[in-house]
Amino acid sequence: MTDTTHPDSSFRALPIARLGVGGRWRTEAMRSYGAPVLLWFTRGQGRITINGVTSGYGPHNCIFLPAGTMHGFEMSSQVAGTIIVFPQDSEVQLGLPRDSVHLRLRDADRQIELSNLVDNLQREMEKGTARASRAMMCHAGLISVWLDRQLEALDEDEVKHKSGQRLVNAFTALVEQDFHSAKTVRDYAAELGITPTHLSRVCNNACGRPASVILQDRVTYEARRLLTETRVPIKDIAASLGFTSAAYFTRSFQKQTGQTPSAFRKRG
Repeated sequence: MTDTTHPDSSFRALPIARLGVGGRWRTEAMRSYGAPVLLWFTRGQGRITINGVTSGYGPHNCIFLPAGTMHGFEMSSQVAGTIIVFPQDSEVQLGLPRDSVHLRLRDADRQIELSNLVDNLQREMEKGTARASRAMMCHAGLISVWLDRQLEALDEDEVKHKSGQRLVNAFTALVEQDFHSAKTVRDYAAELGITPTHLSRVCNNACGRPASVILQDRVTYEARRLLTETRVPIKDIAASLGFTSAAYFTRSFQKQTGQTPSAFRKRG
């Protein structure tokens, strides 16, 4: 089963535990996928940060993330479940939610219903035939309908966003769009029409981390990914992430990870 960090036009499914292979940074650092994903946790617990807002997750939690959603989550050895990766650009065709969804399924019938939907989709994936491809789209459509019905059942208070959360959502969306540039927290705050101090305050309230740490975390994750998954020269990685020099990139990376980029690449 291939990794989901670079999904193509096909459906994919793998155990959630596989996401953590290669180090905790694989799940805990801020990152995004190029396609929609569904996380179905069946055991264990931890915290997950989605678009800058942190909340707890536990058994029978279903989390849907649209393509490009910045997120990261804690994952101990006790955590189990399944991640479903939908095809790229399938949101409209399947009618998937436009915003992230976090559902805590306390009712046994709803837990069984989602488990069956996920199992049916996985069975078709294993067949690998042309008819199976059609069937996968149908099963994925049923998952989309199921998500819609769960959202309709939520109380208005559960889906109402506080102004601070909306601001953090807007900040993380900008970071996801521009983290390759040399923009600072001050630049992002100016774009949002607020002060850097206010931006850091609302980020701290939402996820326990100031705006600068969210930005650094996203850049560092991308640096780690490029160092481990490509042979791009370190100076070119530095330039692609908005650093003015390789030396500055090395100092920043070492401060965040405790290792130089070259040492991290050799270890990976």
